[in-house]
Amino acid sequence: MTFDELSALRPDLAFIAHWVPNNAHVLDVGCGEGVMLQYLQSDKECSGYGIEIADDKVLASTHRGVNVIQQDMEKGLSIFGDNSFDTVLCLSSLQMMKQVEPLLRDIVRVGAEAIVSFPNFAYWPHRVALLKGRMPVSKSLPYQWYDTPNVRCATINDFRELAEECGLEVIECVALAEGKMVSVLPNLRGDLAVFRLRKKAVH
Repeated sequence: MTFDELSALRPDLAFIAHWVPNNAHVLDVGCGEGVMLQYLQSDKECSGYGIEIADDKVLASTHRGVNVIQQDMEKGLSIFGDNSFDTVLCLSSLQMMKQVEPLLRDIVRVGAEAIVSFPNFAYWPHRVALLKGRMPVSKSLPYQWYDTPNVRCATINDFRELAEECGLEVIECVALAEGKMVSVLPNLRGDLAVFRLRKKAVH
């Protein structure tokens, strides 16, 4: 898969991919159909694994040539040792977890760096929907309230506070809209939040 193909298919993943160094050993937690790992393997010569629970997505990942482990992310990453990976990805998956904090701590335990993305609940169309008395539905939150897999709602500011409480350093934080970075009023104008994290150095 080329960068242009990834950009056309998932512009958000194309933006995030530039944070992953060439030849990195990568773990993709909640890898879905394996699109990101396929690109990283073919274009950036990365190696690694995906973790996914859904049978159809595991099959799709396998067809893309991705090494995928079928496992429930809620059970943690105990099969991996500390600092087993250069980069751990958790892209639009964390908000589906009942226990966010333990998984976030596990992600940065097994990786030197982590990249986490999630729908930004403070995005202005979401606020407008709530003002109208309705739950938001958008590209980043494409489900109705009664069939959504998302069990957590967060804003950029909320997640930054959680990262601080977990003893994590925020290396970079951006808001994306249609896969492009939003620099003005990001918590209001970005529909997807992306954080690049690592454990704080112990002095």
